[in-house]
Amino acid sequence: QVSLLESGGGLVQTGDSLRLSCVATGSAFSRLNMGWFRTAPGLEAAFVAGINPNADRTTYADSVKDRFTISRDNAKNMVFLQMDSVKPEDTAVYFCAASNSAIISRGVEAYEWWGQGTQVTVSS
Repeated sequence: QVSLLESGGGLVQTGDSLRLSCVATGSAFSRLNMGWFRTAPGLEAAFVAGINPNADRTTYADSVKDRFTISRDNAKNMVFLQMDSVKPEDTAVYFCAASNSAIISRGVEAYEWWGQGTQVTVSS
């Protein structure tokens, strides 16, 4: 069993930077693929970024590529999302998720454990 808790959300302005954190409980963290997803009112959850257990592979949604960076610290059971050059369309609730899949998946169905989410609001 894995529990996830996100933090770091808030209100920022266009062009600002923000760093989201997610701490996991449970000894399995270092063996799990981790992902960040986001959801906005009226929209389904969308994949943002993913990272494999060894942190040597990452993947990003086209909408955030070159602006966001996912990373992890297995010693601290944490995964991060560095958000740079944020835009109003990045406004959403951001979720951290963990997956036992063999590869990094972009689908919500591949992730067994989810955090409660943290709100990010970008003003124009």
